[in-house]
Amino acid sequence: MEIEENQAHLIDHFVKQVSSGTDHTPSSLANLIVEATSHSSLFAFSEILALPNLLQLQGTEYSGYIDVLRLFAHGGWRDYKSNAGLLPLLVPDQILKLKQLSVLTLAETNKVLSYDQLLEELDISNVRELEDFLINECIYAGIVKGKLDQKQRRFEVQFAAGRDLRPGQLDNMIQTLGNWLENSDNVLLTIQEKINWAETKSVSDMKHQEEVKEKVEEVKKSLSLKGCNGNRPLGKMMCSESDEEMEFYEHDRIQPKRRRPLRHFYGLKP
Repeated sequence: MEIEENQAHLIDHFVKQVSSGTDHTPSSLANLIVEATSHSSLFAFSEILALPNLLQLQGTEYSGYIDVLRLFAHGGWRDYKSNAGLLPLLVPDQILKLKQLSVLTLAETNKVLSYDQLLEELDISNVRELEDFLINECIYAGIVKGKLDQKQRRFEVQFAAGRDLRPGQLDNMIQTLGNWLENSDNVLLTIQEKINWAETKSVSDMKHQEEVKEKVEEVKKSLSLKGCNGNRPLGKMMCSESDEEMEFYEHDRIQPKRRRPLRHFYGLKP
């Protein structure tokens, strides 16, 4: 948030400087462009590039500074090297800024930047110099956050400040967001279908459980009635209508007849 607030303040400052009055000469406008593109905390230039006062540079010996400003808005260090013969010579602070902007451009589409790629893009000769640049000029400057992986020789990007939109980039972003929105709608539709299926299945399962419960109760009642009407040779069973309790009463057992002693049979006296 701090870097965005600082950006807004600096952009407003240079916009006012370039726009103020009509007494600017091509030389003074060129100096303002050098000052803006050399500033250590400014990384957005499209609003300055759109100012009509800069048209005064066209057709003069300073016309190349418009191309320099356009390069800082949309290009990088490799673009400058390819066209160095057609552009004004850059001061060291501008070279540093253009290399910082190159890192931001790479981080837009890749969250893992190999050391080999960075060495080539930034025209740096060794890994030690590259790591010093990433730490001191990028991470400490607040334009990126990430982790240096020396073992894998790569820079893992966690955050990168945004750059000015390049011509045609806005249309691509709108198309990308449109595709994302369409995919999100399809995902939400699929989720809703799953929810509806789950709700229907839940209702069906509950209905089935109720049916099973009713059948179990019917079987219990049927078994209870059969138990009340069954034959019992050793006893008699009564069913209570109020609580369906069963009580069993045994018949009195027949007592065996008492045998007379044998001595009575032989006429013996007791």
